[in-house]
Amino acid sequence: MVEYFECVKGFVVDMGYAIATEDPKEQLVVINNEEKGIKNLIIDCEDPIVVLEQIIMKAPKNPGDLYKRLLQMNRTLVHGAFVLDEKGETILFRDTLCLENLDRNELEGSIEALSLALAENAEELLASAKT
Repeated sequence: MVEYFECVKGFVVDMGYAIATEDPKEQLVVINNEEKGIKNLIIDCEDPIVVLEQIIMKAPKNPGDLYKRLLQMNRTLVHGAFVLDEKGETILFRDTLCLENLDRNELEGSIEALSLALAENAEELLASAKT
């Protein structure tokens, strides 16, 4: 619904995130704040939920223990999770929230959880991206 999209977009603007692109027809925005590790974070209003997804890296050809580590990292995340795309080629951060009673604090918490997850695990993720 359009009112959910406008509400979510308003929250994003109020939080000070730069909107890189938006598609009102598809009800999604893409935001950036590279200081916080937010780069092309897709926020997609798919009534009854809002989906947040950001590409982290290409999945390595020989992941070794990376997938095990991602599951261990997921245990420490406040919101969302590190996931693989359908083809198993890309590692993403993904979170979903209910649109019906979404408030700014909840959306901000999910975005901040991504930022924190990247800050806490950046070194290890970058090392895995090089394999």
